[in-house]
Amino acid sequence: MATANSELDLTRDFRNIARLWSDGETIDEIIRRGLDWIARVAPYDLATLFELDGDRLVVRAARGRLANEAVRKHEISLTEYPTVREALEARRARAFTEDDHAHGDGDPFDGVLDLPAGHSCMVVPLAAGDRPLGILALDRERCERYAQTVVDLVEVYGQLLSLAIVNAELSSALARLRAQEQAHVSLLERDRYGTATQQPRDGDSLEQSRSPKMRAVLQRAAQVALADTPVLIRGETGTGKEYLARALHARSRRAERPFVTMNCAAIPENLLEAELFGVVKGAYTGAHNNRPGRFQTANGGTLLLDEIGELSMPLQAKLLRVLQEGTFEPVGSDRTVRVDVRILAATHVDLEKAITKGRFREDLYYRLNVFPLEIPPLRERMEDLATIAATLVERLSARANRRVKFKLGDDAMSVLRAYRWPGNIRELANVLERAMILSPSSTLGASSIDLGARASEHKLDPSAPTAAPHGALRTLEQIERDAIRDTLAFTKGKLYGRDGAAALLGLKPSTLQSRMKKLGVARVEEG
Repeated sequence: MATANSELDLTRDFRNIARLWSDGETIDEIIRRGLDWIARVAPYDLATLFELDGDRLVVRAARGRLANEAVRKHEISLTEYPTVREALEARRARAFTEDDHAHGDGDPFDGVLDLPAGHSCMVVPLAAGDRPLGILALDRERCERYAQTVVDLVEVYGQLLSLAIVNAELSSALARLRAQEQAHVSLLERDRYGTATQQPRDGDSLEQSRSPKMRAVLQRAAQVALADTPVLIRGETGTGKEYLARALHARSRRAERPFVTMNCAAIPENLLEAELFGVVKGAYTGAHNNRPGRFQTANGGTLLLDEIGELSMPLQAKLLRVLQEGTFEPVGSDRTVRVDVRILAATHVDLEKAITKGRFREDLYYRLNVFPLEIPPLRERMEDLATIAATLVERLSARANRRVKFKLGDDAMSVLRAYRWPGNIRELANVLERAMILSPSSTLGASSIDLGARASEHKLDPSAPTAAPHGALRTLEQIERDAIRDTLAFTKGKLYGRDGAAALLGLKPSTLQSRMKKLGVARVEEG
């Protein structure tokens, strides 16, 4: 029936139709292109795609020289055309003859088009799985029946077109769900920080740091921001680990996708699994609906697991699987869910000690510790105190909807500089918020600064030097060299693949090899 060239064309058509739903095309565009491809196999004067709507077939699209406004508004009842219903239920394409039209149901376009008796006519069912979608009708004014080989071939086209339509519907539904998730995340952000314009610009305050120690951390953060590498952020409680995580996300390729946080220490252990992985209806008493977990909400974006050192050993094993395979099962479900999430973890716990005590998995530690960042405590970056305090006063005023524009007096800053801040930036925020309530004026003075009952235990000598000696800092080259060596050690010398050093560092293998040569990093033999 077909020449070698036409067979190649058919192969191309099948491949293109099968690929349509992955190209982000709209359903109308998929139908248009599908009908054009079918014309190469079965020439027509009119191709009409009917959608099933209850017991009726309603025209969704029409192509060909006979397509007109009357055709596009046409609909038929299946009760009046049992042969069409039979073709749809049997899932088999059928070519109609003059005898079928004369002694059967008649032509579906009777009263709409003046087609000659005995014209070419074919009905192709459209269905995906157990779901009937409608039919495709091909008509030609020429009085010649479509050959059975052509009918069989168009039936295959119809099956592929049906799959493309259904998958496009699913893609559209998923896009709407993602948009809803993003809107939900944005709403949570507004609840936390006030209006969208009042949300903290975490990167801005970090970039203003004058502390050599903090600048070194920011240099390393800039290196890893664009990669999908897991990052372990360490530091004392209240040092601003979440702010650094937000800055990493804002500078990543995932910046337009959700940033989701979960404090592993703040949620009861019996609820943590459901919070992380979601739960299906009926999984346990009280599970009245399907509920997505943090991983599904963060899909395509970033998930910060704060206080990860508090995660139980069973949940650590499940987290390790997500890091390795990107899959998990919601609570009460045997259906595997695949996600694409970048993991950032934060902790003030000494994880190495936790490993020796059997409270943290060593394999999970190495998965998370690919690129560690350690935030210095506030007492070691006191040169940033004035900037941080001013930023906090501005944010706290906005969050409280205070009309008064507060500022810090010099005497108040002297009190703040003379304190060690064991609770770091979080404690500073609490002290400033309390001062704004106590202050009789918009200038916060020393009398408004209440450091609590143990203030005398944490006094600092304000005249003591706070800047770290420059000799203790590493150059950017040294930081980059160490990062490559650490990653190569983690991958046991593997450069290529999804779990290779190049992918973990967010580089092309050729670029990584070039940098290794420039920095003098020796190639590690793969283990």
